[in-house]
Amino acid sequence: MSDYTVNLLWVLLIASFGFSAFAILLSISRQRRGRATAAAYTPSEDVASEAARKVLREFEKNGQSADAALVTWSPDTLRKILADDLPDAQVIVVSNREPYIHNIKDDGVQLLVPASGLVSALEPITRACAGTWIAYGGGTADRLTVDKDDRVQVPPGNPSYTLRRVWLTEEEYQGYYLGFANEGLWPLCHIAFTRPVFRASDWDAYEAVNRKFADTVVAEARNERPIVLVQDYHFALLPRMIRQRLPDAIVITFWHIPWPNSEVFSICPWRERILEGLLGSSIIGFHTQFHANNFTESVDRFLESRIERADAAISYGGQTTLVHAYPISIEWPAQLLAKLPSVEECRASVRDRFGLSTDTKLCVGVERLDYTKGILDRFHALDELFTRYPEWIGKVVFLQIAAPSRGTLPAYQQLHDECRRYAEELNRRYGSETYSPILMVAEHHRQEQVYEVYRAADICMVTSLHDGMNLVAKEFVAARDDEQGVLLLSTFAGASRELLEALIVNPYDAAMMSEALLQALTMTPDEQRERLRPMREMVRDNNVYRWAGSMLLDAARLRKRGDLDRVTGTGERPPSNTNNVISMFERARKAAS
Repeated sequence: MSDYTVNLLWVLLIASFGFSAFAILLSISRQRRGRATAAAYTPSEDVASEAARKVLREFEKNGQSADAALVTWSPDTLRKILADDLPDAQVIVVSNREPYIHNIKDDGVQLLVPASGLVSALEPITRACAGTWIAYGGGTADRLTVDKDDRVQVPPGNPSYTLRRVWLTEEEYQGYYLGFANEGLWPLCHIAFTRPVFRASDWDAYEAVNRKFADTVVAEARNERPIVLVQDYHFALLPRMIRQRLPDAIVITFWHIPWPNSEVFSICPWRERILEGLLGSSIIGFHTQFHANNFTESVDRFLESRIERADAAISYGGQTTLVHAYPISIEWPAQLLAKLPSVEECRASVRDRFGLSTDTKLCVGVERLDYTKGILDRFHALDELFTRYPEWIGKVVFLQIAAPSRGTLPAYQQLHDECRRYAEELNRRYGSETYSPILMVAEHHRQEQVYEVYRAADICMVTSLHDGMNLVAKEFVAARDDEQGVLLLSTFAGASRELLEALIVNPYDAAMMSEALLQALTMTPDEQRERLRPMREMVRDNNVYRWAGSMLLDAARLRKRGDLDRVTGTGERPPSNTNNVISMFERARKAAS
């Protein structure tokens, strides 16, 4: 090699080092300027922050177009979707809980509308679609109020859809509902540190009840192509049972509770059967993308399947299932608000009922008495507040409305006893003859009563230890048309992904919650308004009709794609024992080629 060549190589090497050093120095300089800018940052200087928060909400809708935010979602919107995109489609809703319960009382038959998040979300949908709702008939007068086909037209006084009741024996109910669903799947799916209990007899009952509901769906279907909306963890086996008998049905399963990671899910002895059952769905919906991802990872770990992550689809057993996030919401505007008096009248009524003075701050919690809701953690936070800031003793009252739930199960009996004992202890320690810091009302309330409490409250605490969505948070926001009141919301509730202006708290941190409680107690009316207004806009724009409409539009796309497959000859179903799985997207590409 010549001296000239050697010298040239050295020059190039030195130049390379020089450019590298310059790039490093430039990067360090930019990082320092960035840190200096961040240190000088104040929220008021970020003129795009509010727009960014709205975009964040939109992207968390898992592929829902930003154009959807421009649509006014209402019952008419759903009816138009059905007329234009799913003409002549029959909508069938399946859930364990029924929207109307008839009970025998001393003076005759009493109608009860349960204060349930699932019911409040689905009832206006079924009304708008004039559908059929299939549910377990557990009311003491339910059999007396149905026709010969076990149907009753609801709502009473203004019928718009059919309620079809399914009857279960006491053994079936104990095994399927209290046993496998609520001693097994419920604690399995919630990070609340309650050990799941799995019994073979409960599984047998669960399977039998799912089959009974499948028989009812087939009997109620007017043709072979209904749209079936299967609700929640009570019916993990139902989707495949329906598709085996109605292969042209569109089955949309919505899982209302969290889905655990695959390591936790592996605890379940029948994990493969549950996944196979759910993958009979055309679409599986979750509240958050995180839970949808957990489900996909569980399938990937335990079943031989093909996962199309870019398309959020899973192919298994010759069928393709879309796995999407559809954050559930509530009706807007809530019809019952028109029946309620003003906020001032609600405040006066609630305070008079519980003997509260006008200058007492009222903090409320509303839910079933369940160990996942963080009720005890609220009591701990109030205890911490009084310890740190004793000047608030006598000035704030916490009203806990806790509807009795699954009271025969040991974990729920224990929770009820712990809540009662702790409330009594705090009342002895901080109370007096005229003042009790905790009022615990363990009884069922009608929705009108619940909304009256929302409107009367200064603070609403939603401190779930783990929750799919939690509609109490959205109901409180919707109830406050005066744009006053403060929402404390657990970071472990799905609603915290949308209600960004709430005071987001960690329910496991009593000290943090006490500070957030103090912030809520001292928040100015102007700040309350600034926080509530965008949350109300979010609930208005992303209401329950948008939740249902998004799923129905996806169902319509699947139906059109299936019709195209049949026309082009690419939609032949493989035999049930084949391992040859072809994704719907590959079939579409094949048809286009």
